Amino acid sequence: MKERFFAAVYDPFLWLGEQRGMRARRATLLSEARGRVLEIGAGTGLNLRHYTGEVSELILTEPDEAMYKRLRQRAAGRPEIVVRQTSGSDLPAEDGSVDTVVSTLVLCTVAEVEPVLDEIARVLRPGGRFLFCEHVLAKDSKRARTQRRVAPYWMKVAGGCYPDRDTASALAERFDIMRMEDERWHGMPSWVRPLITGTASARECVAHPWHTRVTPTGHG
Repeated sequence: MKERFFAAVYDPFLWLGEQRGMRARRATLLSEARGRVLEIGAGTGLNLRHYTGEVSELILTEPDEAMYKRLRQRAAGRPEIVVRQTSGSDLPAEDGSVDTVVSTLVLCTVAEVEPVLDEIARVLRPGGRFLFCEHVLAKDSKRARTQRRVAPYWMKVAGGCYPDRDTASALAERFDIMRMEDERWHGMPSWVRPLITGTASARECVAHPWHTRVTPTGHG
């Protein structure tokens, strides 16, 4: 019940933030997506309108059942799109088979960031790009303290979102950062406003032998 409610209010809750810059930010970021693209945590599909003709195949993953159903509805009738219900730590793609991986407002919600980043590195082909837009731990110490105080309560009402996650450091440890910009998520609560957007490439491909390698062939 809680998951269905969150999925139902997700788009309306983000509406003001979308109007005040996030929609344009998505469009700018996703204009860089090329070839075979895999988006992790695609949610209700807010990114779909922003992919260009440079994308030949689009694999969308979403672990939450209620979000997944809405995502499938939004992607219906588009044969180039594959939708899979799975987590970011078990991506449905073979090693080195993806040109672009996309993550927007996702890494704040996963239980552990490191396994997800390892999976992204695994599926990216040599020279492939990881496009990201994530809200993160503030650099300002006062704002960071506020984020940490709010975190236990925010997680309960925002689908497990960690407002105090140091995603920027985690990315820098595992990827070669090509571009990372500090931005603000206007129209949203102050504890989730600090953003990073950018592009990275995998430093090395991390393969886990217990994962099943699957090449998607259609809607899940």
